[in-house]
Amino acid sequence: MSNALNPPASALPRWQVLLLAPSGGALVTLSLAPFNLWPLAILGCAIYAYLLASCTAAQAFRRGWLFGIGLFGSGASWVYVSIHVYGNAGFALATFLTLVFCAGLGLLHALQAWLYTRIVRPLPGGMLLGFAAFWVLGEWLRSWLLTGFPWLYLGYAHVDTWLSGWAPITGVYGLSFAVAFTASCVFLTWRSPQPATVLSYSGLLATLWGGGLMLKPIEWVVPASEQPLSVAIYQPNVPQEQKWDRRRYQNILAQYERAVRPMFDQDLVLWPESAIPRVADRAGDFLDPIARRASLSDTTLITGIPTRDAQNRYFNSIIALGQGRGQYDKQRLVPFGEYVPLEDQLRGLIDFFDLPMSNFSRGDRKQGPLEAGNHRVAPLICYEIVYPELVAKSAQRAELLITISNDSWFGASIGPLQHLQMARMRALENGRYLLRGTNNGVSAIIDHRGKIIARTEQFVESTLLGNAQVMLGNTPFTSFGSMPLLIALGLLLSSMGLMYRTLWRDVDNGD
Repeated sequence: MSNALNPPASALPRWQVLLLAPSGGALVTLSLAPFNLWPLAILGCAIYAYLLASCTAAQAFRRGWLFGIGLFGSGASWVYVSIHVYGNAGFALATFLTLVFCAGLGLLHALQAWLYTRIVRPLPGGMLLGFAAFWVLGEWLRSWLLTGFPWLYLGYAHVDTWLSGWAPITGVYGLSFAVAFTASCVFLTWRSPQPATVLSYSGLLATLWGGGLMLKPIEWVVPASEQPLSVAIYQPNVPQEQKWDRRRYQNILAQYERAVRPMFDQDLVLWPESAIPRVADRAGDFLDPIARRASLSDTTLITGIPTRDAQNRYFNSIIALGQGRGQYDKQRLVPFGEYVPLEDQLRGLIDFFDLPMSNFSRGDRKQGPLEAGNHRVAPLICYEIVYPELVAKSAQRAELLITISNDSWFGASIGPLQHLQMARMRALENGRYLLRGTNNGVSAIIDHRGKIIARTEQFVESTLLGNAQVMLGNTPFTSFGSMPLLIALGLLLSSMGLMYRTLWRDVDNGD
């Protein structure tokens, strides 16, 4: 259908493209925390599908880039806070580096749009199934390329909707597929609003969303014991600019000492990432007496703290004390925050490349869980909670998930609330309670269905008390991860390509 109200996307005036493409990306951000307007991502992706429906590959590249700038410029611009406030970069330099970061990420969408237009769109079902399948493969690529940035996935907006029923089976990528597929149906129905078209696409969406609703009540795991663990999560709210100031070290220790005294009646006490701002082997005079008191009261204390090995390599670590045992060293390090790429060239240029504790080494990939009494705990540090495969692998050997973080780097931006939403998805995917301890919020107790059962407010010192159930059994996602879905999407695209080469070659529009 081509008329004044529904022109082909290739014929749009440039100003409309400049308006629609970044706006579509920004709508995805509004679907996520803290806005939680989940229908807007469907609208944003439907706009994107429209923009890519009949344009050339070169146009698609530009439009994909603009869409990506809208998405990351609105959803990931919180990096400005780290660069400007804590990296001491001036306004102009911090703005420039943030723009470079967001525009660089936008190039991934540009490449994805170019490939979609050249390879996928002409296939039979290319604008229906192909659009959604290629979107998910793009999210997966972003999870590992250049160390990965698995942020702003479509599926995270649906941790509470009917689609959440699919999460223990497909993980967040399955939910992203459902959102992109829904957007395709919306666009194709708008493009050809005949009754048969409306009925067909409505039936497909009713099956997809209704299937999620029917799956939601299923219990994939069971409690490991009748009695849950009593837990205390301490949120110290130590200002980031004071945390690594040696003059403040004793005050920080005194604050933790005062806070922990009433917690020894709990089964598990959790402190945040790098709670003690000193290497563990130099903090024994503080930690050893607390560990003895915890042991006498049958309490496990789990805390973040830097460690170092015999080769003088430093690690961002979690250790378990008292009735707990074990150490975990962070595997997925944050560029510039925990290590500096091209270190010899960048160190010393600006303060952002010399942040405190930005010389950590990567932890071993084959680390076991921590022990908290008789229970196994899967530890994740900060950014690691956003990697679905890493968490699923850890959950296979554990009955409880723990993540500690220091979201102070992102101030009062939307970043920490997005981070919390992703942690909720990990709990839902794996059927595990998740304890989240942060320096300044949001700390939370999340149940095995991804529901927050207790949480703190941001930017206040507080102690969160509650219960956490340890769980037995694995969800399908915990057992198999994302690979079955990714393989299925790859086979889907391959079969569409085979149909095109054998049956569809002379058809201009595969939808």
